Amino acid sequence: INVKQVGMKNRLISLTPPCFLLRRHDDLKEMLDSNKDSLKLEAMKRIVAMIARGKNASDLFPAVVKNVACKNIEVKKLVYVYLVRYAEEQQDLALLSISTFQRGLKDPNQLIRASALRVLSSIRVTIIVPIMMLAIKEAASDMSPYVRKTAAHAIPKLYSLDPEQKDQLIEVIEKLLADKTTLVAGSVVMAFEEVCPERIDLIHKNYRKLCNLLIDVEEWGQVVIINMLTRYARTQFLNPNINESLLEEGGGGEKTFYGSDEDEDEDEEEKEKKPYVMDPDHRLLLRNTKPLLQSRNAAVVMAVAQLYFHLAPKAEVGVIAKALVRLLRSHSEVQYVVLQNVATMTIKRRGMFEPYLKSFYIRSTDPTQIKILKLEVLTNLANETNISTILREFQTYIKSMDKDFVAATIQAIGRCATNIGEVRDTCLNGLVQLLSNRDELVVAESVVVIKKLLQMQPEKHSDIIKHMAKLTDNIQVPMARASILWLIGEYCEHVPKIAPDVLRKMAKSFTNEEDIVKLQIINLAAKLYLTNSKQTKLLTQYVLNLAKYDQNYDIRDRARFIRQLIVPTEKSGALSKYAKKLFLALKPAPVLESPFKDRDHFQLGSLSHLLNAKAGGYQELPDWPEAAPDPSVRNVEVKESVRAVGTVTYRDTSSEEDERKRAPKSKQRKSESESESDDDEESESESSQSESEDSESEVEVKKKKKVRMKPDRRNPVAPLQLETTNKKNYPVESKPPSKPVKKENKKEKKEMSLLDLDDWLVPVRLRPFPGGTSRPPPPLSPSALLGLTAVSLPSQTIAPSSALKNYELLHRITGEGLSVEYCFSRQPFSPDANMVAVQMQFTNSATADTKNLHIEDAKLQSGMRVKEFPEIELLPAGETATAVMGIDFCDSTQAANFQLCTHTRKFFVSIQPPVGELMRSVFLTENEFKKEQGEAGTGGITEKLTLDAKCRNEHAIVQRVTAAANLSRVPCGSDRECRFAGRTVTSGSLVLVTVATGEDGSAQLTVNCEKMVIGTMLVKDILLALTQ
Repeated sequence: INVKQVGMKNRLISLTPPCFLLRRHDDLKEMLDSNKDSLKLEAMKRIVAMIARGKNASDLFPAVVKNVACKNIEVKKLVYVYLVRYAEEQQDLALLSISTFQRGLKDPNQLIRASALRVLSSIRVTIIVPIMMLAIKEAASDMSPYVRKTAAHAIPKLYSLDPEQKDQLIEVIEKLLADKTTLVAGSVVMAFEEVCPERIDLIHKNYRKLCNLLIDVEEWGQVVIINMLTRYARTQFLNPNINESLLEEGGGGEKTFYGSDEDEDEDEEEKEKKPYVMDPDHRLLLRNTKPLLQSRNAAVVMAVAQLYFHLAPKAEVGVIAKALVRLLRSHSEVQYVVLQNVATMTIKRRGMFEPYLKSFYIRSTDPTQIKILKLEVLTNLANETNISTILREFQTYIKSMDKDFVAATIQAIGRCATNIGEVRDTCLNGLVQLLSNRDELVVAESVVVIKKLLQMQPEKHSDIIKHMAKLTDNIQVPMARASILWLIGEYCEHVPKIAPDVLRKMAKSFTNEEDIVKLQIINLAAKLYLTNSKQTKLLTQYVLNLAKYDQNYDIRDRARFIRQLIVPTEKSGALSKYAKKLFLALKPAPVLESPFKDRDHFQLGSLSHLLNAKAGGYQELPDWPEAAPDPSVRNVEVKESVRAVGTVTYRDTSSEEDERKRAPKSKQRKSESESESDDDEESESESSQSESEDSESEVEVKKKKKVRMKPDRRNPVAPLQLETTNKKNYPVESKPPSKPVKKENKKEKKEMSLLDLDDWLVPVRLRPFPGGTSRPPPPLSPSALLGLTAVSLPSQTIAPSSALKNYELLHRITGEGLSVEYCFSRQPFSPDANMVAVQMQFTNSATADTKNLHIEDAKLQSGMRVKEFPEIELLPAGETATAVMGIDFCDSTQAANFQLCTHTRKFFVSIQPPVGELMRSVFLTENEFKKEQGEAGTGGITEKLTLDAKCRNEHAIVQRVTAAANLSRVPCGSDRECRFAGRTVTSGSLVLVTVATGEDGSAQLTVNCEKMVIGTMLVKDILLALTQ
């Protein structure tokens, strides 16, 4: 295409008359009025594109609003997009279609329901407040989380329109806060912050849920929730650094020999004060926010950083430094905000950023604002060890072409000299050398800084004052000239010969000087008159006469005031006697402080902190409470759900275990360093409690089965083990615990249920095989349990429905005769319900005994945890032993790496779980399954497949799916569908699987899961199981 032709076309378009544009809009109106959906869709696409480009399309409102009742779903979506944009401007026309919007609230499509509510809340007319309130209440109970999220967004809009609706809106907020979906969490917390931030009581019951959901909420919601939880924690928990602050406040004064009774009472009170123990909920918040420091979103990282700065113990705050330094590689806008906050942090917590000193070195490409902030950080980080490096860096910055940056560098050198006495002389000499610089601005700034430094030790630096006096002929910058004159006047006794000559020169140019310089000339004249009146009397009178007729009234007033003060007359008052004391009094040296010193009273990361002024809507960060509020307000009462299928009773005990795990510790920790050992004691006491419960149900079981249940007294943490009537078994020797564990007796009797069987089915000890090894049979799979209709236990052993897959952890050649296999037992891990139970089998094929088998040096990803199996003190040659360990994989398939150690060797091993083993089976009825699937919103992940020839019947499908994932079968009325349900072990996210079979082996697999990554991986594994 010819360039000239293109230019001509552009010129023709720019000269297009307005009537043509009107005709084009008429075309759009005709397309919107047509009967063809394709034309309407094309017109709406063009209109939305116009809006996106910033063009005004409000004149099309009547034509567009007519199509809100269009049956085509794509057209309807675009119409709602347009209406959300213009409903507030065209309120009268929007009101005409309000009945259509109300019908849209009942639409089967969740996107239409949400869009209708969004448009309705955009109409800012008080007359429809009741309609909006009703719509929000209905949407808050909608099955779709997307619609509930939109309802949360509509709450602040309605509140701003009619604040009297606050009480009803709080009820809706309370209902939405109890929502378990991550999509709603951020939006409802934002509504809470807008409408009723003072209602902390609404957060109590939802605090733990919000902490656990935080990792999966969208980034915008994470920022909102973290900021809210920061303020919540400041009101509900004690200051973790309270002991340090008390040590700083109370100096260690010596006690008198004869102490009074009152002193003794005070000492007793101090002894009675308990050491600080962090609330488990406080620790939960810090633990769950820490992984978000790796977020790709700078706002999320900044929110976590401010949370740690305001809430974490001093020893743990350092983790945020690396994350904040990483953000310095972002755009300049992000750098500016991060550096503002880092500058504030470095004043109180200098140590945590010192390892990253080089990250704050300035690049030539940095904008001026970034350079000045980095200078601020470097100055705050300066100390005796790194000052030489920082000053060398500053020397290069002075050569920059950016004048503002150079001026800031010279001020930074002055601050370093003030703060670190060892380098004061070095800095002063360096600044004096800058006085010979060709750049006038550099010289002027140096003069101002030198003036402040000289005030600290003027008697030692009279040579510098003389040198600066000579500069008055060359320097023209008013501030610098004024500073030199002030110095000469203040220390005129140190330069008695030069000072009068400087005044003579200044008197000549008085009328041409700036106002700030004139004021200092008057001050110099007054000081010299008082100290050396013989030489300067006439000069002083001359200067005062010039000032008397100056245009500036400040200078005229100053001259009149000084004349009356220093020249005694009959009319002069009593003050003239003290003129010398007034003018030549010793003045304190100025303190060069960081401008960020007092900014930490604003919450970091907030707009108020950035502006250093309280912005609209800013909420003050509360002070720590003196006494800890009652932690029980965060305990949630869980209703015990009992479900019966046939004659088998299923009791949901997971919630009880969670509550027991979250309960405050029974023993006070003496210091934070002992926290790990206390956690172990707590888990031991919990497991002993579970043993006592199981021992009561044992009485009932003995009548039906000739099996002895024997708790392993040497290892109270390990699950109970079964012992068959055959005496030829090989017990595992383990290290005895350091403290005896008292068993607790429970008065309540528990019903015998199949879930109770899970507690004592693993591991099972068997007679050794002829080959000298014994393999424990895997426990009952959930599908087999759910298939039972009555409790009928055979007399010898329970046969499993399908063998669990064994994985090799250590080959006997690599392990020098020691081989280790493991399997995922799919049983609850009694010390910690959030861990996956891993059953390990050790076989010693060597000729020598193996001793002290244990785990060391676990290298885990962030958030993962390991509960080691008890040390096996002795494994004789040719023998086999089993043990159970727990691993919290944090709902990820990342491997847990650790060292398996014997008394002579260490072997590096790793356990990587299949995604199906990250779940625990749960039982749902058909109605519950459908309800949960409906609440999941979208259709989940769906894949079509062709079943393997051997997998065309229901039994084979169930067997393969339950082998691939730890899911339980859900009853289903249809012969063509198999349904399964489970929850992820760590977060408890629901996993729903549906396999719908068709003719000729065709099938459709659907997986609903809040965690998309787990859902995607599970689809792949089940597809592989069903097609091979």
